[in-house]
Amino acid sequence: MNVALAKTDTGRALSDAFAAARERLPAAGRVADLRQQALDAYERTGLPHRRIEDWKYTDLRVLIREVLPLAPAPDAAALKRAEAALKAAAIEGTRRLVLVDGAFAPDLSDIDAEKGLSIRPLREALDGGDSALQVQLFALDNANPMVALNSAMLTDGVVIEIADGAVLSQPLHIVHIAAGAAASSIFTRSLLRLGKNAAATLVESYVAADAAMKYQAHDSLVIAIGDNSRLDHVRLVEDAAEAVNISSSVVSLGAHAHFNTFGLTSGAAVSRYQATIAFAGENSRVETNGVNLLKGRQHADTTLLMDHAVPHCASREVFRAVLDDSAHSVFQGRIIVRPDAQKTDAKMMTRALLLSDDAEADNKPELEIFADDVTCGHGATSGALDDSLLFYLRARGLPEKEAQALLIQAFVGEAIESIANDALRDLATSAAERWLRTRS
Repeated sequence: MNVALAKTDTGRALSDAFAAARERLPAAGRVADLRQQALDAYERTGLPHRRIEDWKYTDLRVLIREVLPLAPAPDAAALKRAEAALKAAAIEGTRRLVLVDGAFAPDLSDIDAEKGLSIRPLREALDGGDSALQVQLFALDNANPMVALNSAMLTDGVVIEIADGAVLSQPLHIVHIAAGAAASSIFTRSLLRLGKNAAATLVESYVAADAAMKYQAHDSLVIAIGDNSRLDHVRLVEDAAEAVNISSSVVSLGAHAHFNTFGLTSGAAVSRYQATIAFAGENSRVETNGVNLLKGRQHADTTLLMDHAVPHCASREVFRAVLDDSAHSVFQGRIIVRPDAQKTDAKMMTRALLLSDDAEADNKPELEIFADDVTCGHGATSGALDDSLLFYLRARGLPEKEAQALLIQAFVGEAIESIANDALRDLATSAAERWLRTRS
Protein backbone atom coordinates (compact mmCIF):
# COMPACT_ATOMS: atom_id res chain seq x y z
CA MET A 1 0.00 0.00 0.00
CA ASN A 2 1.34 3.43 -0.90
CA VAL A 3 1.08 6.01 1.87
CA ALA A 4 1.36 9.69 0.94
CA LEU A 5 2.76 12.00 3.60
CA ALA A 6 0.31 14.79 4.34
CA LYS A 7 2.11 18.10 4.53
CA THR A 8 0.75 20.84 6.78
CA ASP A 9 0.25 24.43 5.60
CA THR A 10 3.32 25.34 7.68
CA GLY A 11 5.41 22.67 5.97
CA ARG A 12 4.28 23.81 2.54
CA ALA A 13 5.11 27.42 3.39
CA LEU A 14 8.67 26.47 4.36
CA SER A 15 9.13 24.60 1.09
CA ASP A 16 7.74 27.59 -0.80
CA ALA A 17 10.13 29.88 1.07
CA PHE A 18 13.06 27.78 -0.17
CA ALA A 19 11.86 28.01 -3.75
CA ALA A 20 11.43 31.79 -3.47
CA ALA A 21 14.86 32.33 -1.88
CA ARG A 22 16.85 29.84 -3.91
CA GLU A 23 18.47 32.43 -6.16
CA ARG A 24 19.72 34.36 -3.12
CA LEU A 25 21.39 31.41 -1.40
CA PRO A 26 25.11 30.70 -1.96
CA ALA A 27 25.31 27.49 -3.99
CA ALA A 28 28.74 27.09 -5.60
CA GLY A 29 30.19 23.65 -6.31
CA ARG A 30 28.42 20.84 -4.50
CA VAL A 31 26.48 23.21 -2.26
CA ALA A 32 23.40 23.35 -4.48
CA ASP A 33 23.10 19.54 -4.47
CA LEU A 34 23.68 19.37 -0.70
CA ARG A 35 20.96 21.95 -0.16
CA GLN A 36 18.51 20.02 -2.30
CA GLN A 37 19.29 16.77 -0.46
CA ALA A 38 18.63 18.52 2.84
CA LEU A 39 15.33 19.96 1.62
CA ASP A 40 14.23 16.55 0.36
CA ALA A 41 15.04 15.08 3.80
CA TYR A 42 13.05 17.82 5.51
CA GLU A 43 10.06 17.37 3.23
CA ARG A 44 9.85 13.68 4.12
CA THR A 45 8.91 14.72 7.66
CA GLY A 46 8.00 18.40 7.68
CA LEU A 47 7.89 20.26 10.96
CA PRO A 48 8.55 17.81 13.82
CA HIS A 49 5.59 16.87 16.00
CA ARG A 50 4.85 14.96 19.19
CA ARG A 51 4.69 11.58 17.45
CA ILE A 52 8.46 11.88 16.90
CA GLU A 53 10.00 10.72 20.20
CA ASP A 54 12.73 13.38 20.34
CA TRP A 55 10.09 16.08 19.80
CA LYS A 56 7.45 14.62 22.11
CA TYR A 57 7.38 17.70 24.34
CA THR A 58 8.06 20.31 21.64
CA ASP A 59 5.47 19.97 18.90
CA LEU A 60 6.44 22.63 16.38
CA ARG A 61 3.27 22.05 14.36
CA VAL A 62 1.44 23.46 17.37
CA LEU A 63 4.00 25.94 18.68
CA ILE A 64 4.83 27.54 15.29
CA ARG A 65 1.53 28.60 13.81
CA GLU A 66 2.92 30.56 10.87
CA VAL A 67 6.05 30.50 8.77
CA LEU A 68 7.89 33.74 8.22
CA PRO A 69 9.65 34.60 4.93
CA LEU A 70 13.43 34.53 4.69
CA ALA A 71 14.95 37.75 6.02
CA PRO A 72 16.25 40.09 3.30
CA ALA A 73 19.85 41.26 3.33
CA PRO A 74 20.10 44.00 5.98
CA ASP A 75 19.82 47.53 4.59
CA ALA A 76 21.33 50.68 6.09
CA ALA A 77 18.41 51.15 8.48
CA ALA A 78 18.68 47.56 9.77
CA LEU A 79 22.42 47.91 10.27
CA LYS A 80 21.86 51.12 12.22
CA ARG A 81 19.34 49.38 14.46
CA ALA A 82 21.77 46.49 14.89
CA GLU A 83 24.57 48.85 15.86
CA ALA A 84 22.39 50.30 18.61
CA ALA A 85 21.48 46.82 19.86
CA LEU A 86 25.13 45.80 19.79
CA LYS A 87 25.99 48.45 22.38
CA ALA A 88 23.85 46.62 24.91
CA ALA A 89 24.95 43.13 23.86
CA ALA A 90 28.69 43.79 23.48
CA ILE A 91 31.01 42.10 25.96
CA GLU A 92 34.13 44.04 26.79
CA GLY A 93 37.38 42.30 25.96
CA THR A 94 35.96 40.00 23.30
CA ARG A 95 36.42 39.83 19.53
CA ARG A 96 32.98 40.53 18.05
CA LEU A 97 31.67 38.64 15.01
CA VAL A 98 28.26 40.09 14.19
CA LEU A 99 25.47 38.51 12.15
CA VAL A 100 22.57 40.82 11.30
CA ASP A 101 19.41 39.12 10.02
CA GLY A 102 21.52 36.14 9.02
CA ALA A 103 24.23 38.11 7.17
CA PHE A 104 27.79 38.73 8.35
CA ALA A 105 28.30 42.45 9.11
CA PRO A 106 32.02 43.22 8.66
CA ASP A 107 31.69 46.89 9.69
CA LEU A 108 30.31 45.84 13.08
CA SER A 109 32.81 42.99 13.51
CA ASP A 110 36.42 42.74 14.63
CA ILE A 111 38.27 40.56 12.15
CA ASP A 112 41.76 42.01 12.59
CA ALA A 113 44.51 39.46 12.12
CA GLU A 114 45.81 37.47 15.07
CA LYS A 115 48.50 34.83 14.86
CA GLY A 116 46.96 31.39 14.54
CA LEU A 117 43.42 32.67 13.93
CA SER A 118 41.50 32.76 10.66
CA ILE A 119 37.98 34.19 10.35
CA ARG A 120 35.88 34.47 7.22
CA PRO A 121 32.19 34.71 6.41
CA LEU A 122 30.42 31.44 5.70
CA ARG A 123 29.10 32.80 2.41
CA GLU A 124 32.68 33.25 1.24
CA ALA A 125 33.48 29.64 2.14
CA LEU A 126 30.38 28.36 0.35
CA ASP A 127 31.17 30.38 -2.78
CA GLY A 128 34.82 29.29 -2.76
CA GLY A 129 36.38 26.19 -4.21
CA ASP A 130 37.17 24.29 -1.00
CA SER A 131 34.95 21.27 -1.56
CA ALA A 132 36.22 19.48 1.59
CA LEU A 133 35.17 22.45 3.72
CA GLN A 134 31.81 22.61 1.98
CA VAL A 135 31.17 18.94 2.75
CA GLN A 136 32.16 19.45 6.40
CA LEU A 137 29.78 22.38 6.69
CA PHE A 138 26.93 20.17 5.49
CA ALA A 139 27.97 17.00 7.34
CA LEU A 140 25.09 17.19 9.78
CA ASP A 141 22.36 14.62 10.30
CA ASN A 142 19.49 15.35 7.91
CA ALA A 143 17.38 12.82 9.83
CA ASN A 144 16.66 15.72 12.19
CA PRO A 145 14.13 17.79 10.23
CA MET A 146 15.17 21.16 11.69
CA VAL A 147 18.85 20.48 10.98
CA ALA A 148 17.89 19.52 7.43
CA LEU A 149 15.86 22.71 7.06
CA ASN A 150 18.80 24.77 8.31
CA SER A 151 21.09 23.07 5.77
CA ALA A 152 18.66 23.87 2.97
CA MET A 153 18.12 27.53 3.89
CA LEU A 154 21.35 28.75 5.53
CA THR A 155 22.54 32.10 4.22
CA ASP A 156 25.65 33.06 6.18
CA GLY A 157 27.66 32.63 9.36
CA VAL A 158 31.34 32.52 10.24
CA VAL A 159 34.12 30.00 9.66
CA ILE A 160 36.73 30.10 12.43
CA GLU A 161 39.96 28.15 12.18
CA ILE A 162 42.48 28.12 15.03
CA ALA A 163 45.93 26.75 14.28
CA ASP A 164 47.82 24.07 16.22
CA GLY A 165 49.32 25.46 19.40
CA ALA A 166 47.41 28.75 19.29
CA VAL A 167 46.00 30.21 22.51
CA LEU A 168 43.69 33.09 21.66
CA SER A 169 44.28 36.35 23.50
CA GLN A 170 40.56 37.14 23.86
CA PRO A 171 37.25 35.28 23.61
CA LEU A 172 35.40 35.14 20.29
CA HIS A 173 31.87 36.53 20.47
CA ILE A 174 29.33 35.65 17.78
CA VAL A 175 26.42 38.08 18.13
CA HIS A 176 23.16 37.15 16.37
CA ILE A 177 21.04 40.29 15.96
CA ALA A 178 17.52 40.39 14.55
CA ALA A 179 17.04 43.91 13.19
CA GLY A 180 14.67 43.68 10.21
CA ALA A 181 11.65 45.94 10.02
CA ALA A 182 9.33 43.05 9.08
CA ALA A 183 8.83 39.64 10.63
CA SER A 184 11.21 37.12 9.04
CA SER A 185 13.14 33.87 9.37
CA ILE A 186 16.91 33.78 9.83
CA PHE A 187 19.07 30.77 8.91
CA THR A 188 22.75 30.75 9.93
CA ARG A 189 25.53 28.21 10.39
CA SER A 190 29.04 28.57 11.78
CA LEU A 191 32.09 26.31 11.94
CA LEU A 192 34.89 26.33 14.48
CA ARG A 193 37.95 24.14 13.95
CA LEU A 194 40.35 24.09 16.89
CA GLY A 195 43.76 22.62 16.12
CA LYS A 196 45.94 20.47 18.38
CA ASN A 197 47.35 21.87 21.65
CA ALA A 198 45.19 24.99 21.28
CA ALA A 199 42.79 26.89 23.53
CA ALA A 200 39.91 29.27 22.89
CA THR A 201 36.70 30.68 24.34
CA LEU A 202 33.57 31.12 22.25
CA VAL A 203 30.52 33.15 23.27
CA GLU A 204 27.21 33.22 21.37
CA SER A 205 24.53 35.84 22.02
CA TYR A 206 21.03 36.05 20.52
CA VAL A 207 19.39 39.47 20.78
CA ALA A 208 16.87 41.68 18.99
CA ALA A 209 17.03 45.35 18.05
CA ASP A 210 13.45 45.72 19.31
CA ALA A 211 11.97 43.72 22.18
CA ALA A 212 8.61 43.64 20.34
CA MET A 213 10.00 42.03 17.18
CA LYS A 214 8.63 38.77 15.82
CA TYR A 215 11.10 36.49 14.04
CA GLN A 216 12.32 32.91 13.79
CA ALA A 217 16.04 32.21 14.25
CA HIS A 218 17.44 28.89 13.00
CA ASP A 219 21.12 28.44 13.79
CA SER A 220 23.61 25.58 13.76
CA LEU A 221 27.19 25.30 14.94
CA VAL A 222 29.79 22.70 13.96
CA ILE A 223 32.77 22.35 16.32
CA ALA A 224 35.86 20.15 15.91
CA ILE A 225 38.28 20.14 18.88
CA GLY A 226 41.77 18.80 18.23
CA ASP A 227 43.93 16.60 20.43
CA ASN A 228 45.08 18.15 23.74
CA SER A 229 42.94 21.26 23.16
CA ARG A 230 40.37 23.10 25.25
CA LEU A 231 37.27 25.06 24.23
CA ASP A 232 35.09 27.03 26.63
CA HIS A 233 31.67 27.81 25.18
CA VAL A 234 28.94 30.12 26.53
CA ARG A 235 25.46 30.64 24.98
CA LEU A 236 23.17 33.49 26.06
CA VAL A 237 19.68 33.38 24.53
CA GLU A 238 17.91 36.69 25.17
CA ASP A 239 15.73 36.89 22.07
CA ALA A 240 12.64 39.06 21.79
CA ALA A 241 9.56 37.91 23.68
CA GLU A 242 7.72 36.73 20.51
CA ALA A 243 10.73 35.13 18.84
CA VAL A 244 11.39 31.48 18.00
CA ASN A 245 14.93 30.13 18.37
CA ILE A 246 15.89 26.66 17.10
CA SER A 247 19.63 26.03 17.54
CA SER A 248 21.72 22.93 16.92
CA SER A 249 25.33 22.04 17.74
CA VAL A 250 27.50 19.14 16.62
CA VAL A 251 30.77 18.74 18.54
CA SER A 252 33.58 16.22 18.12
CA LEU A 253 36.54 15.85 20.48
CA GLY A 254 39.99 14.46 19.79
CA ALA A 255 42.19 12.74 22.38
CA HIS A 256 42.87 14.48 25.71
CA ALA A 257 40.51 17.30 24.72
CA HIS A 258 38.36 19.35 27.08
CA PHE A 259 35.02 20.98 26.22
CA ASN A 260 33.27 23.15 28.81
CA THR A 261 29.92 24.56 27.70
CA PHE A 262 27.23 26.61 29.43
CA GLY A 263 23.91 27.91 28.14
CA LEU A 264 21.39 30.34 29.61
CA THR A 265 17.95 30.82 28.06
CA SER A 266 15.74 33.66 29.28
CA GLY A 267 14.29 34.97 26.00
CA ALA A 268 12.14 33.79 23.07
CA ALA A 269 8.59 32.51 23.20
CA VAL A 270 9.70 29.12 21.88
CA SER A 271 13.27 27.82 21.92
CA ARG A 272 15.04 24.52 21.47
CA TYR A 273 18.74 23.81 21.79
CA GLN A 274 19.82 20.40 20.55
CA ALA A 275 23.42 19.26 20.77
CA THR A 276 25.31 16.10 19.86
CA ILE A 277 28.73 15.71 21.47
CA ALA A 278 30.88 12.85 20.22
CA PHE A 279 34.05 11.51 21.83
CA ALA A 280 36.43 10.55 19.02
CA GLY A 281 39.65 10.39 21.09
CA GLU A 282 40.51 8.80 24.42
CA ASN A 283 40.93 10.60 27.76
CA SER A 284 38.69 13.53 26.86
CA ARG A 285 36.28 15.38 29.13
CA VAL A 286 33.04 17.33 28.63
CA GLU A 287 31.23 19.53 31.12
CA THR A 288 27.89 20.81 29.87
CA ASN A 289 25.73 23.01 32.07
CA GLY A 290 22.60 25.00 31.45
CA VAL A 291 19.93 27.21 32.99
CA ASN A 292 16.40 28.00 31.76
CA LEU A 293 14.78 31.08 33.31
CA LEU A 294 11.21 31.18 32.03
CA LYS A 295 7.98 33.02 32.73
CA GLY A 296 4.67 33.80 31.04
CA ARG A 297 3.98 31.12 28.44
CA GLN A 298 7.59 30.59 27.38
CA HIS A 299 8.61 27.15 26.15
CA ALA A 300 12.28 26.09 26.21
CA ASP A 301 13.67 22.68 25.26
CA THR A 302 17.24 21.46 25.83
CA THR A 303 18.02 18.12 24.16
CA LEU A 304 21.53 16.69 24.56
CA LEU A 305 23.18 13.53 23.24
CA MET A 306 26.52 12.51 24.75
CA ASP A 307 28.09 9.82 22.54
CA HIS A 308 30.90 7.92 24.31
CA ALA A 309 32.52 5.82 21.59
CA VAL A 310 36.08 5.46 22.96
CA PRO A 311 37.54 4.45 26.37
CA HIS A 312 38.64 6.58 29.33
CA CYS A 313 36.39 9.61 28.76
CA ALA A 314 34.27 11.57 31.22
CA SER A 315 31.19 13.75 30.94
CA ARG A 316 29.18 15.82 33.40
CA GLU A 317 25.78 17.43 32.79
CA VAL A 318 24.21 19.87 35.24
CA PHE A 319 20.96 21.53 34.23
CA ARG A 320 18.65 23.89 36.12
CA ALA A 321 15.25 25.35 35.23
CA VAL A 322 13.31 28.07 37.05
CA LEU A 323 9.70 28.38 35.91
CA ASP A 324 7.09 30.99 36.71
CA ASP A 325 3.52 31.55 35.51
CA SER A 326 2.62 29.00 32.78
CA ALA A 327 6.15 28.42 31.49
CA HIS A 328 7.25 25.02 30.20
CA SER A 329 10.81 23.66 30.35
CA VAL A 330 11.99 20.46 28.70
CA PHE A 331 15.26 18.64 29.34
CA GLN A 332 16.12 15.50 27.38
CA GLY A 333 19.56 14.10 28.04
CA ARG A 334 20.83 10.87 26.57
CA ILE A 335 24.17 9.27 27.33
CA ILE A 336 25.27 6.47 25.00
CA VAL A 337 28.21 4.28 26.05
CA ARG A 338 29.27 2.13 23.10
CA PRO A 339 30.89 -1.33 23.45
CA ASP A 340 34.47 -0.07 23.09
CA ALA A 341 34.00 2.82 25.56
CA GLN A 342 35.28 1.03 28.66
CA LYS A 343 36.18 3.11 31.74
CA THR A 344 33.60 5.76 30.82
CA ASP A 345 32.61 8.08 33.66
CA ALA A 346 29.35 9.88 32.84
CA LYS A 347 26.88 11.63 35.12
CA MET A 348 23.81 13.77 34.50
CA MET A 349 21.55 15.72 36.87
CA THR A 350 18.63 18.00 36.07
CA ARG A 351 16.56 19.97 38.58
CA ALA A 352 13.53 22.20 38.08
CA LEU A 353 12.22 24.88 40.42
CA LEU A 354 8.50 25.60 39.98
CA LEU A 355 7.36 29.01 41.19
CA SER A 356 3.78 28.55 40.01
CA ASP A 357 1.22 25.76 40.09
CA ASP A 358 0.71 26.26 36.34
CA ALA A 359 4.39 25.83 35.41
CA GLU A 360 5.52 22.53 33.86
CA ALA A 361 8.87 20.76 33.73
CA ASP A 362 9.44 17.63 31.65
CA ASN A 363 12.73 15.88 32.42
CA LYS A 364 13.79 12.83 30.45
CA PRO A 365 17.28 11.54 31.32
CA GLU A 366 18.38 8.36 29.51
CA LEU A 367 21.30 5.94 29.67
CA GLU A 368 22.18 3.45 26.94
CA ILE A 369 25.15 1.38 28.12
CA PHE A 370 26.76 -1.32 25.99
CA ALA A 371 30.03 -1.62 27.95
CA ASP A 372 30.51 -3.38 31.29
CA ASP A 373 33.31 -1.40 32.99
CA VAL A 374 31.75 2.05 33.39
CA THR A 375 30.55 4.50 36.03
CA CYS A 376 27.32 6.17 34.95
CA GLY A 377 24.37 7.76 36.66
CA HIS A 378 21.55 10.24 36.22
CA GLY A 379 18.88 11.96 38.26
CA ALA A 380 15.98 14.40 37.92
CA THR A 381 13.98 16.38 40.48
CA SER A 382 11.22 18.99 40.40
CA GLY A 383 9.85 21.02 43.28
CA ALA A 384 8.94 24.37 44.76
CA LEU A 385 10.99 26.79 46.87
CA ASP A 386 11.79 25.45 50.33
CA ASP A 387 9.22 27.05 52.66
CA SER A 388 11.48 26.74 55.69
CA LEU A 389 14.33 28.60 53.96
CA LEU A 390 11.91 31.21 52.69
CA PHE A 391 10.51 31.68 56.21
CA TYR A 392 14.06 31.97 57.59
CA LEU A 393 14.86 34.84 55.21
CA ARG A 394 11.49 36.54 55.70
CA ALA A 395 11.93 36.37 59.48
CA ARG A 396 15.12 38.39 59.10
CA GLY A 397 13.34 41.25 57.39
CA LEU A 398 13.70 40.43 53.70
CA PRO A 399 10.68 41.11 51.47
CA GLU A 400 9.23 37.99 49.84
CA LYS A 401 10.49 38.76 46.33
CA GLU A 402 13.99 39.48 47.64
CA ALA A 403 14.01 36.27 49.64
CA GLN A 404 12.85 34.29 46.60
CA ALA A 405 15.53 35.95 44.45
CA LEU A 406 18.29 34.87 46.86
CA LEU A 407 17.09 31.28 46.85
CA ILE A 408 16.76 31.24 43.05
CA GLN A 409 20.26 32.65 42.62
CA ALA A 410 21.63 29.91 44.86
CA PHE A 411 19.67 27.29 42.90
CA VAL A 412 21.11 28.26 39.50
CA GLY A 413 24.53 29.13 40.90
CA GLU A 414 25.91 25.58 40.64
CA ALA A 415 25.49 25.63 36.85
CA ILE A 416 26.75 29.21 36.42
CA GLU A 417 29.85 28.53 38.52
CA SER A 418 30.99 26.07 35.83
CA ILE A 419 31.99 29.00 33.58
CA ALA A 420 35.77 29.22 33.73
CA ASN A 421 36.12 32.85 32.57
CA ASP A 422 35.43 35.26 35.45
CA ALA A 423 34.02 38.00 33.22
CA LEU A 424 31.69 35.60 31.42
CA ARG A 425 30.57 34.09 34.70
CA ASP A 426 29.67 37.57 35.92
CA LEU A 427 27.85 38.17 32.64
CA ALA A 428 25.68 35.06 33.12
CA THR A 429 25.00 36.07 36.72
CA SER A 430 23.91 39.52 35.52
CA ALA A 431 21.57 37.95 32.95
CA ALA A 432 19.97 35.86 35.70
CA GLU A 433 19.60 38.94 37.89
CA ARG A 434 17.93 40.83 35.03
CA TRP A 435 15.39 38.04 34.70
CA LEU A 436 14.69 38.11 38.42
CA ARG A 437 14.05 41.87 38.30
CA THR A 438 11.46 41.40 35.53
CA ARG A 439 9.34 38.99 37.59
CA SER A 440 6.02 40.58 38.50
